[in-house]
Amino acid sequence: MSRLIFALMWLAHFLPFSVVARLGSLAGAGMFWLIPERRHVTRVNLAKCFPAMGEAERERLARAHFRAFVRAFVERGVLWWAPPERIKRMVKFEGVEHLSAVAGKRVILFAPHFAGLDAAGICLSQDRPMATMYSRQKDPLFDRLMYQGRARFGVRLLSRQEGIRRALTAIKSGALFYYLPDLDFGPKRSVFVPFFGVPAATSVGLSYIARIAGASVVPCVTRMLPGGGYLARFYPAWTGYPSGDDVADARRMNAFIEERVLEMPEQYHWLHKRFKTRPPGEPKFY
Repeated sequence: MSRLIFALMWLAHFLPFSVVARLGSLAGAGMFWLIPERRHVTRVNLAKCFPAMGEAERERLARAHFRAFVRAFVERGVLWWAPPERIKRMVKFEGVEHLSAVAGKRVILFAPHFAGLDAAGICLSQDRPMATMYSRQKDPLFDRLMYQGRARFGVRLLSRQEGIRRALTAIKSGALFYYLPDLDFGPKRSVFVPFFGVPAATSVGLSYIARIAGASVVPCVTRMLPGGGYLARFYPAWTGYPSGDDVADARRMNAFIEERVLEMPEQYHWLHKRFKTRPPGEPKFY
């Protein structure tokens, strides 16, 4: 089945951006009904994060998220196989002056899990040395294609299973470290801080790596655009970060993500079990 899916993605990547976007959105509308477990996870996440939102509105948001998520998945065909020039036309950048302001310094690009994160990362890697972490996928074909796609322009891909030592080496060598630390990675090296008012196991990796590497943290958030394409925005490097207080730093990270989620709520990664790890004695959500 996976071979058929990726064959269709390869065929679709020849089509205009607007057509690929439309096909991905249509596929996402269908996937909403075909993946009941992830539909349930999305509904639980939205109910926890937006309790004041009406149920009907949350349901519309859940469906919109599936459309955005699957569209981004289908558009990976362009990122994996299209010529470099086409990818640059697909992804635009703003706030580049914030990245230029830290030129010559060690830099971590903090990239939360919005639908377009792969688009910005792969496009950026065409012009500068980069490194990022990745999680191995259960499907061997998907794992191989994702690895090759993300690494096609020379990105150093570091498995999460390898720890952060290689990440520190990459940062110290001058590579931009494209870091995605906002998932629930379990209790190890995590603290419980609010995410939309809900205690969430939050990695302290961003502040830890920034401190050890002596790196500036520049947020980079990518928005999926209607009709095709992406807009990646750089924000000013965080001052006073890390602060030396892991809890305060983790809360700062979550607060920044919350602000961006409210700008484009359908594009955040709601299919992930963000609240899987619970404080001792608290019941499971999923």
